[in-house]
Amino acid sequence: MDTDAQLSERDRSPEPAEGEEQGSRSARISGDSPDEPAERAAGRSERLSFAAVGQWLTGGGPLRRAGLLLTACMIFLLLVSSYLVQPFLIPSRSMENTFQVGDRVLVNKLAYRFGGEPRRGDVVVFDGTDSFIQGRPPENPVAALVREGASAVGLMRPAETDYIKRVVGVGGDRVRCCDQRGRLEVNGRPVIEDYLHPGDTPSEVPFDIVVPEGKLWVMGDHRSDSRDSRDHLGEPGGGTVPVDRVIGRADWIGWPLGRMTSVKRPEAFARVPEPGQGPGHGGSPHG
Repeated sequence: MDTDAQLSERDRSPEPAEGEEQGSRSARISGDSPDEPAERAAGRSERLSFAAVGQWLTGGGPLRRAGLLLTACMIFLLLVSSYLVQPFLIPSRSMENTFQVGDRVLVNKLAYRFGGEPRRGDVVVFDGTDSFIQGRPPENPVAALVREGASAVGLMRPAETDYIKRVVGVGGDRVRCCDQRGRLEVNGRPVIEDYLHPGDTPSEVPFDIVVPEGKLWVMGDHRSDSRDSRDHLGEPGGGTVPVDRVIGRADWIGWPLGRMTSVKRPEAFARVPEPGQGPGHGGSPHG
């Protein structure tokens, strides 16, 4: 019997042996699983997807790249203006000469976010809904979306409900105008307001009010051309603005370049005593 011939014949068989030992010896040694080709295919597909996205982002010519860059810049600016610093276009003369019409003021949205509160002399941007404006005025949704996006980067005037004024009194303060020399008083202390528009008096309308806790008494620097807390004394809220409606503090003028500067708190209120401590704080205030 030709054993070698039989072994040679068996070795040339193309069919693997059945049973536990079936399959290629190289497959058993390497430990490959039947699912590995599918995993490799999935990996290749993922790499191809990333490559396609990368090619789409970098390809398409200069116009597509410019459009993508512009979109990325707009998204970045919107995020910054929503949470950090928002440009605010000055729409009126009510804050002259501190701000001029057309100035872009940079509003610090973090100024009061971590426990701080507005102080006397701060210039703040706030939502005047239900204090300066009773109810939100109607607006076309598409126009509102365009305006919000453009105003967020300082290209359009803000919403009709947004105001910029100077804080004159905080919760508990008694604000009165005027003393015998025509000066504004806060907690019985006269305030020398050197930031007023030249030729303006502190107020042509007399008033005497104690600011409720959690509220602000605000006035424009151009007193003869400003609709502020004085104009809303007889309305709900008595002309005061809730602290939680403050959007942020105006800390810088960012545009035009010739007017770039920081906005500092004036020294006018440095000697004002705390509520209840001033010589003229007592008595019954009136509007």
